[in-house]
Amino acid sequence: MQEFHYDSDMIGGSLMVRESRIVAGLLMDGVSKEGWHEAIVSNNLLQKRTAASAKRNATAIRKRLELLTPDFWRALRDGDEELATQVALCGALERNLLLVEFMETALKDAYLSRAELLDGFAWADFLADRAHRDATIHSWADSSKKKMGQVAYRILAEAGYLSSTRGMKLQRVQVRPELRVMLEDHYKHRVRNCLEVSVWNK
Repeated sequence: MQEFHYDSDMIGGSLMVRESRIVAGLLMDGVSKEGWHEAIVSNNLLQKRTAASAKRNATAIRKRLELLTPDFWRALRDGDEELATQVALCGALERNLLLVEFMETALKDAYLSRAELLDGFAWADFLADRAHRDATIHSWADSSKKKMGQVAYRILAEAGYLSSTRGMKLQRVQVRPELRVMLEDHYKHRVRNCLEVSVWNK
């Protein structure tokens, strides 16, 4: 039996909503490999300082969005900021089981206990617990673990679950009804439950 290991791109960046809108548009247009390179590197559509940063961010976003269907891409590209942010979160969740499980456990527990703040040690405690499932976590560099936690908290702040990465105050998030319908239509119940984590215990 093959051992379980987490496959995550948490270090690849937070939600990057503005950039995700652009990548969603490229995916909808079905651009070729050459067209992708022209848009990301030559034309620098993501407006990054270096070509390496542009390629890294674009690749991370693409891997997330390719796990969603074109109706999600359209909502991301054409929707308002709130809808686009929630769709970008769906992509991040589809790509990152660690983020899914963090929201299902640490974040959910914080809401259920009616805590005002998310504990700053929540990510470190969560990874220590997950190491029982994937022992390779023990070999991850401390700097990588810390960076992943910073990205996780930034994602939650960008999506509205936290007031900020400094304040860490928990907030309620209403999932857009049109997004909830799409998630249900595509049987993405686990992702939907993650998005609705803040309303389970009003």
